[in-house]
Amino acid sequence: MSSSLLKSCYAERNPSTLYIKGVQLFFSFGLKEEGLSLMKRASDAGYKRAVYTHAMTQAIFWCDGQYFAGIPRESVQRIGKLVRSVKWGWGLWHSNEFRQNRALFISAYLPSFYSCQCATHVERQCLYLWHIDLTKDDNMCERCFWIKEIGMFLRDFEPISLIRDTRKW
Repeated sequence: MSSSLLKSCYAERNPSTLYIKGVQLFFSFGLKEEGLSLMKRASDAGYKRAVYTHAMTQAIFWCDGQYFAGIPRESVQRIGKLVRSVKWGWGLWHSNEFRQNRALFISAYLPSFYSCQCATHVERQCLYLWHIDLTKDDNMCERCFWIKEIGMFLRDFEPISLIRDTRKW
């Protein structure tokens, strides 16, 4: 996309552009306040990818699950798969904080997911994120449902990294 088009879309507060820039600022440049603010604006405008990513970001970085209520359970799988499947080209490694939060999630929440008897459980040798999407059927409790979704986000999401630095839009 040309720089002038991105600048124009950003100036018009296009929700998808706000989302892209917000995710880039938050995850690629570590500018949390600015990035989260842009994701929230895109989310408030009803952009579904932003609603999902904002909720995941709030849960992972601030243990705040209140934004999950804004996502209908029946659409989470589709939106989540869409957000996690986007590969933004060059890709950056996640920040140390993201990796620390992933490790904390694995040690603190994954055991409760695997020990909860809320749904038919497929036995696995190890309690890792790699099999979380294949471990329980769709009849799981609300807590396990969101643990599973956060786990898949932590496993599959890649931060946005564009070739050019767009902080000057």
